[in-house]
Amino acid sequence: MNLRAIDLNLLVILDALLDEAHVSRAAERIGLSQPAASSALERCRHLFGDPLLLRGRGRMRLTAKAQALRQPLRDILAGIAALLDAPEPELTSLKQTIRVMTAELPPALLTGRIYAQLMQTAPGLTLAILPWQGAQATLEALAQGRADLAISVFPTIDADFTRRELLRERYVVTMRRDHPAANGFDLDRWLAFPHVLVSGRGETHGPLDEALARLGRERHIGLVVPSFLGVPPLLLASELIALLPSRTLPPGEAERFVTFEPPVAVEGFPLHLAWHRRSERDPAVQHVARLVEAVLGEAAVVSPPAR
Repeated sequence: MNLRAIDLNLLVILDALLDEAHVSRAAERIGLSQPAASSALERCRHLFGDPLLLRGRGRMRLTAKAQALRQPLRDILAGIAALLDAPEPELTSLKQTIRVMTAELPPALLTGRIYAQLMQTAPGLTLAILPWQGAQATLEALAQGRADLAISVFPTIDADFTRRELLRERYVVTMRRDHPAANGFDLDRWLAFPHVLVSGRGETHGPLDEALARLGRERHIGLVVPSFLGVPPLLLASELIALLPSRTLPPGEAERFVTFEPPVAVEGFPLHLAWHRRSERDPAVQHVARLVEAVLGEAAVVSPPAR
């Protein structure tokens, strides 16, 4: 039997019908109209292939099939109620792997701090960071159960998912601290040196270049790389300049770089945490989600200033 094709609410209505042996009283008991209860009875008759209730004097009579269903039906409903009312397990008893797909963040900003807190609160959990595959592929992984949580930008999301905004990110111009453009930094100094651009598709032109074109200016793209996390080492070894999300720099190496507000307006973006609705009652997933919100919430408060 395909349970997806069955409205399990019918079992609740059927329990009341068999108990009351009266359609109107059963309807009142569970807050339905009399026609709705009658319709539900007809559906139950079709489902079980039996009349279930037969007309009698003042009170309907249960068929033999209905009598046989009463106790199993009560047991099933009691089991469901016990399942839904079951106490949350102790975090320290959880043994589970939580798979997180995340767009680029410094690993120390997320994994290190969350792992340290997991060791104190839920040491049996394993945190697995999965490679990023794009927003759409990530939502598919959540829907198919191949991932539990996702951190990225999700502009739109359907009703099968929960989305929380963690922080709002901004872009900063970044270069090594002793870069020649750092002295008297302005638009001209910014454009006088080659830029490194991050593009997973190898593109060499973006919204910033369109904004510069409206000013009659352009920049030279010296290097295109697929990952923000690969940019800081390149900046330290060259005169390249990058436009990076402000939290891209490794926390322990931030002093080796200098950052400035872009000389032209550059729009930032929100960072979201998302999960599939089936994880709403998973204590391990929700515990890790709360840790992610706490850690990145703190990061939002102490966002590094541009100089």
